[in-house]
Amino acid sequence: MGILERWRVTSDELDEIVSASQSLRGFIFGYVSEYKLRKIWLTDERITGLHKTDNHERAKKGDLTFTYKGLEITVEVKSLQTHSIRRGAAGCQGKFQCDASDRRRISLPSGETIETTCLAVGEFDLLAVNLFEFSGEWQFAFARSKDLPRSRFTKYTPEQRQHILATLIDVTWPLQPPFEPEPFRLLNEIVRDRARGR
Repeated sequence: MGILERWRVTSDELDEIVSASQSLRGFIFGYVSEYKLRKIWLTDERITGLHKTDNHERAKKGDLTFTYKGLEITVEVKSLQTHSIRRGAAGCQGKFQCDASDRRRISLPSGETIETTCLAVGEFDLLAVNLFEFSGEWQFAFARSKDLPRSRFTKYTPEQRQHILATLIDVTWPLQPPFEPEPFRLLNEIVRDRARGR
């Protein structure tokens, strides 16, 4: 018995409920995005041990974790902000929020700790941004954490900003660096960097 049948809710009623609550829509859409990412890209035989990261594990970021070429990889999954999307002759442009859901203390390479909602460079390995709102198709933009733009917030020192990711990031279609349409070249680079101790 499916969930709608158990709850005695029709698909039209569920559509009405979700449409009436923007926060509920965003919450569900985020989980659908993770599901689609797993189905489209992470069922490859080179990927093993795929699992969802515990949401209550505050010290460990990333929505999904898997093993690739013997190394554990963490993936942060984000979605476009619908109101940010612009379409033109050259393609589409939008923004996505790239931060943590709560304030917590993070450690920087200097040994200093700061309290922030920003994500630190390297807190996760790979970013996957779902681009569904651009075209109505389940396409993703992938980037390494280390290649993403840094925070410009003046509350942080220039040294701190080198190690903190921007909280609002632009993405376009067609994609421009650091984004790529598939994850495997980037995964290979992550593996090579780890082997070199970077």
